[in-house]
Amino acid sequence: MYQALGIRHYISCRYMVVFQYGSAVLFNIEDPEVERYLEMVRRHTSGLLTEMRKDDYAIKEKPLLDEDMQGGLDYIVLKTLDTDSIRIIGSVLGQSIALDYFVSQVDGMVEEFAGINRAMEKTGTFTMDRKKLLQLVGKANSNLADVILKVGLFERSEIAWRDAKYAQIYEYLREEYEVTQRFGNLDIKLKFVEHNIHFLQEVIQNRRSDLLEWCIIFLLSIENIISIYEIVQG
Repeated sequence: MYQALGIRHYISCRYMVVFQYGSAVLFNIEDPEVERYLEMVRRHTSGLLTEMRKDDYAIKEKPLLDEDMQGGLDYIVLKTLDTDSIRIIGSVLGQSIALDYFVSQVDGMVEEFAGINRAMEKTGTFTMDRKKLLQLVGKANSNLADVILKVGLFERSEIAWRDAKYAQIYEYLREEYEVTQRFGNLDIKLKFVEHNIHFLQEVIQNRRSDLLEWCIIFLLSIENIISIYEIVQG
């Protein structure tokens, strides 16, 4: 599970929205009670992460508001807070915190390849084996697939499609959390990883070709030595 978001005060009801990709969004639940609610989720989950990521965002309900919504610094004011608003807000905040997790994973890969490049600059070679490289390929591909397919980063909410009021909330929060820009940065980092993977694959392939050539040369040399020995003996 990636994290829990505490959204507190201003609303009288409590809600918890849990997503299959691992985010849990808690509405109007005080910090001392968060762990109790998360424990309910843990009973039905697997593959929990050792580090939980958190964020906070405030929601205010103001029935006399002239507009349907009004944004502010780290808060949003709604004329009416209903279950569809909860779903819209929960989906964007859940995606945002999941995106944080995937960015941290890719940052780790970028740093690993940066270290390999620094070592190659000094020594002119690298020591990574083919198995390790294939593991990095799988990790990079699974991260990108998870962001797009599991988190559904580019799947527009059905609620937002039906009603312009919810679409406004949806677009505002995605802009507020810079979801598109952050994915763009993630994509650039993944392209860097992909470029390094292709380069190192070629190096490993060339190593194997060189080894094969040396094996052939060695076998030919042995064959020549045997032929010369037979001629001398004959």
